[in-house]
Amino acid sequence: MKISGFTIIRNAVLNDYPIVEAIRSILPVVDEMIILVGNSEDDTIGLMQSISDPKIKIHHSVWDPALRTGGSVLAIETNKAFQLIDPESDWAFYIQGDEAVHEQYHQTIRQTCLAYKDDKRVEGLVFKYLHFYGTYDYVGDSRKWYDHEVRIIRNDKKITSYKDAQGFRVGKQKLQVKPVDAYVYHYGWVKSPEQMMKKIKNFSKLWHSDQVLEEMMKAPDFWNYDEFDSLQKFTGTHPAVMHERITRQNWKTELDISKKKFSFKDRLLYHFEKITGIRLFDFRNYRII
Repeated sequence: MKISGFTIIRNAVLNDYPIVEAIRSILPVVDEMIILVGNSEDDTIGLMQSISDPKIKIHHSVWDPALRTGGSVLAIETNKAFQLIDPESDWAFYIQGDEAVHEQYHQTIRQTCLAYKDDKRVEGLVFKYLHFYGTYDYVGDSRKWYDHEVRIIRNDKKITSYKDAQGFRVGKQKLQVKPVDAYVYHYGWVKSPEQMMKKIKNFSKLWHSDQVLEEMMKAPDFWNYDEFDSLQKFTGTHPAVMHERITRQNWKTELDISKKKFSFKDRLLYHFEKITGIRLFDFRNYRII
């Protein structure tokens, strides 16, 4: 069995993406790692080269500014990276620049890939998610955070990235998937308030018109982390690759997690999920078989 990893990245230094940690977190699972680096305004290339692992294969791309509506350029670049993986690979493991996988799941991931390698009905594997917010001590636990997503797909080029590279499809059809008992740790909302707003403004250039961007640029230069509906304290451990970054955290954010900011409907759905473990009326970008 062969597994290829793949990712896309652009302006990693400017936006302080934990892309090095993301890549290192899945290197023990994959047999090669494709990194497609977009045209950047910083030394993203040098950062990728600094990982210095024989599994890594760096490629270059130019992002089309005309494809920024709805983040569609992210899907286009993801598809480019997917096309670059070894044709002999059975599976492709997609990791985004602000995600990481805990080493405690490596064996389980490979075992699950092996278990379904010859079952061609299975087009992908769906992971559970933890979304960190503000600091490395809080995770979102409301319905606004997606709780599952496909991150391993079969090496079948009929599969393509969907919309803003959140998931994958075959044409308009959702992938048939099996669950893997592993979490992806999402760190996209863990930055200093200043760096968070800087990233939001930069990332918005992939989504909005010039008129909307002009208004966004007038926003304050810091993000208000009090804008959440529900959080809980994280009591587990982080992936080992994240430890150094965590020790470098240079801001302090105390959040009152006792406050729940829900509408009546969302409050009912939230408590139903906590009691039963079932998330009602949730959109699924895949079909479990």
